[in-house]
Amino acid sequence: MLITVIKMEKEILHIDCNKFYASVECYLHPELRDKPVAVGGSEKSRHGIILTKNEIASAYGLIVGEPLWKAKQKCPDLIIVPPNFPVYIEFSKRVRKIFEEYTDLIEPFGLDEAWLDVTGDWNKTGYEIAQEIRKRVKKEIGITVSIGLSFNKIFAKLGSDYKKPDAVTVISKENYRDIVWPLPCSDLLMIGRATTKKLNAYGIYTIGDVANASDSFMKNLLGKNGQMLQRFARGQDRSPVRHMDISRDIKSIGNSTTTPRDLINNKDVKIIFTVLAESVARRMREHNLKGTTLSISVRDSDLNTFTRQCKMQSPTNVSNEFIKSAMGLFKANYNWEKPIRSLGLCVTDFDYDNVLQFDFSGSAEKREKLERLETAVDRLKDRYGNFCIQKATALCDKGLSHFNPFEEHTIHPVSM
Repeated sequence: MLITVIKMEKEILHIDCNKFYASVECYLHPELRDKPVAVGGSEKSRHGIILTKNEIASAYGLIVGEPLWKAKQKCPDLIIVPPNFPVYIEFSKRVRKIFEEYTDLIEPFGLDEAWLDVTGDWNKTGYEIAQEIRKRVKKEIGITVSIGLSFNKIFAKLGSDYKKPDAVTVISKENYRDIVWPLPCSDLLMIGRATTKKLNAYGIYTIGDVANASDSFMKNLLGKNGQMLQRFARGQDRSPVRHMDISRDIKSIGNSTTTPRDLINNKDVKIIFTVLAESVARRMREHNLKGTTLSISVRDSDLNTFTRQCKMQSPTNVSNEFIKSAMGLFKANYNWEKPIRSLGLCVTDFDYDNVLQFDFSGSAEKREKLERLETAVDRLKDRYGNFCIQKATALCDKGLSHFNPFEEHTIHPVSM
């Protein structure tokens, strides 16, 4: 087959490891390769959802995020493997080593995806590099990747999703209207369920519809985000691929959990928020960060979810202040019509200057003392384990509080 490759002013690859967790498990366990396999959380601890599945399981219509019991109804022979994140991280590093042989402009997007800027390699075209990387990953690491090649990051990502598995898709300035614009608008980066629903309500169903909508309409409907989405849809994104040695600014730090049992009162909620707040505060202190905005997410037993946020009095990384703010938000916004299934806590709007603002009440001095105390507790936990010392609230129900989001929860970076 003859393939015509058009040289672009920018040549950006987006590389996506196909069904990454499941592919790694099937590589390590050959006996699973011809069977439907899903990597999922523990049903016993109620983290029972599909994280990823192999191609065979996909044929049964399994969806990432659906409960395991529902997946088993669709596919009775489904084999469920618990996640092994240290192994996945090691495989991710091996894939990255291959990338580094072609460019130092490598921007990760989670464990299993990355953008590469290969512009200016006059010995090979971007298409040739993409095909070479695809073949090497398959041969040297034992998993497959799909690659999008385009003149910007947004279209490159759409390209890697366009044809799977083990494929390369080129989206150029000449063909993007034919390839990209017919796709559903939900395929565009940064368009989630809520935005999709809002756009559909106004008759906007495809990426082409987003591109061709009037500028004033998109701005009135979605504000600055509407303008950004139009630039994405029109191929006008100019964001560079970051150098691999440049760390991404941290925008938020948070943890969430599906609880071991339904929560039925404020005491239960405070136990969970206590564990989450300690984890978030500890992670913030690791990065020497203090935040000013706290948000909570609450999901009830019918899987209805809402989020609320508030500004705190001063920038802080003290867990007691997080717990107090979280409980205040919760009590003001929940009336206990239904039990609660999961909770989340997140802190944003970091103060990088770390300037203390003193007042006559002495709150800054008190916060400093609490921060030193919690830093000392961090050292104890680092040395003797997470459960060597706990707040009294957490000890009220060890069945609820005996989880460790600081170490057990893998947080994937959000790139845009």
